[in-house]
Amino acid sequence: MDSTPALAGFQRKHLRRLAHSYKPLVHVGEAGVSSRVLAALDEALSDHELVKVRLHEPEDKRTMARELAMRSRSALCGLIGHTVILYRPHPEEPRIDLPDRAG
Repeated sequence: MDSTPALAGFQRKHLRRLAHSYKPLVHVGEAGVSSRVLAALDEALSDHELVKVRLHEPEDKRTMARELAMRSRSALCGLIGHTVILYRPHPEEPRIDLPDRAG
């Protein structure tokens, strides 16, 4: 997939609800968004589609969340505290069914 998936607000809300019980799979430490973090995030998104990323004392968590989404070609679904929720559907076999309309 070459671009960031475009999601409606109700779809992001659905994904946040699904991710509620998930544990963070990727941790961003003091070094910030490094190539190792991006590789781990890419692997987690390929395996799970929907992941939580834990930020350790970021200077600007909103900017870091947007950077993670952009550099991983994923959709930013939410930022709760220091935890980012990202979604990127599998290119051949999506596992998460997104609602096509609110309701």
